[in-house]
Amino acid sequence: MILKFKGCDSVEEAEKLRNTYLFVKREDLGELPEGVYYIADLIGLEVYTDENELLGKVDDIYSVAGANDIYVVKDEMGKTKLLPGIPDVIQKIDVENAKITVHLIEGLD
Repeated sequence: MILKFKGCDSVEEAEKLRNTYLFVKREDLGELPEGVYYIADLIGLEVYTDENELLGKVDDIYSVAGANDIYVVKDEMGKTKLLPGIPDVIQKIDVENAKITVHLIEGLD
């Protein structure tokens, strides 16, 4: 992603902003298309298999350039499971009910 900040017109000025955080008010964020979510809204959601087995909660999501996202699911014992953010695995995301339903394909169980 490339950003242009008002009043920041050179590479040298932009370098001063390196390793800083950018904060945006929630009300200033645009509407997302259906099926697209802000990562912040997914962190902490409970993750269940399609057989209703609790796997844990979403601890983080890694966005990999040119590949699918990776959902980091951590159980109550601290064990993590990495799930690819593909339709075959991520079956349903229900932000309102804080639940994600997944299907564990071969190699993920």
